[in-house]
Amino acid sequence: MLFAKYLSFIMISQMAEQENITMRVIVSEGDIRKMTTKRPDTLEDLIGWLKGNLKVNYSFTLQYQDPEFNNELCNLTNLSELPEKPTIKIIPMIELVPISADTESYGDTSSQADTEILSNSSLDRSFQWPEVFDIPKFSVDVEYRLRQGNLLYLRDGTCLKVTKELKHDILEKLAKTMYAFKAYPEKEDFEAVAKALVQTYPCLKESGSSSGWNGWKNSLKFKMGNYRTKMRQIGRVDVTVNGGKRGRYTANADPSHKGIKKPRKGELNFLPEYPEGRDDHNLEEARQVLVNEMMKTKPNGSLVKKKMDLTFAFRRKEVVQTSLPSARCCIDGQLFSPKARFFTSSPEWWGKVCKIISLMNLTVSLQG
Repeated sequence: MLFAKYLSFIMISQMAEQENITMRVIVSEGDIRKMTTKRPDTLEDLIGWLKGNLKVNYSFTLQYQDPEFNNELCNLTNLSELPEKPTIKIIPMIELVPISADTESYGDTSSQADTEILSNSSLDRSFQWPEVFDIPKFSVDVEYRLRQGNLLYLRDGTCLKVTKELKHDILEKLAKTMYAFKAYPEKEDFEAVAKALVQTYPCLKESGSSSGWNGWKNSLKFKMGNYRTKMRQIGRVDVTVNGGKRGRYTANADPSHKGIKKPRKGELNFLPEYPEGRDDHNLEEARQVLVNEMMKTKPNGSLVKKKMDLTFAFRRKEVVQTSLPSARCCIDGQLFSPKARFFTSSPEWWGKVCKIISLMNLTVSLQG
């Protein structure tokens, strides 16, 4: 009798050791799976098993719904915390790779001046709108869902069912990338981005659209408007200059959509931000130094380049937002434009500049 009880105890213990665990695994909002495995010994074993079965190549941590806190998500640190049939969520991790700093020293004076110019630069945008728009990389979760959607599309032509959250993430990233090139994209720009998106991820094609991307184009227009509103709220000058001009009631009782200030074709930095730590007062002082230097017979080219770059945002603000005299606009808007820096090494150019400044000063004195 005792021997039979002992055998029964051994069998129960062995069955307990081989007990399976059934989990509800949230890979993403649109990918939730029921998975069963033998209860792992450690958390690392569970993560390794999930990696192998889900066939993912990125690192992640786990969270679980804790019954003690109304099934709110908590970080999983020990398997003993899991309930009998747990719900587990995969949280992708982004691994940062350190980059060694370039310790090369520059002995040349002109190189030091160039480095100083770049550090004080007031130019926000460095690139014009590309001929071919490259779709940026999305978050790990979004990239994974889009890759899975592309595989299904290639297999049987099934388009991905885009959730509200997924669409928001895609449009937000695209609007941020577009804003880096243009605050006010044109119709052709929206079409180029929408077309590139569908070409990169065919699973995002719209079945009811003749082009497959017309709905994405319209969504991008609305998202770009919302993104400009966010930028206006944090004080971005290139969009705050148009604040209140698109509503029914404007500050000066002007008709809406009148006098919207946008870059012209070819204008890369229409209205950039001031350099960090600078204001109207000290930038005006720097501009005066620039003008005085240009009045000399042999101006200091390095100093002129530095002051041109430093005061660019200030001079653009004067041109865009205020009504300057024509003479001042010619001096500030043309002679000291970023393009002029390429000609500062030419003695003939300096001679022409000095003559023009003298004529402008004469014109101003006659007008006064």
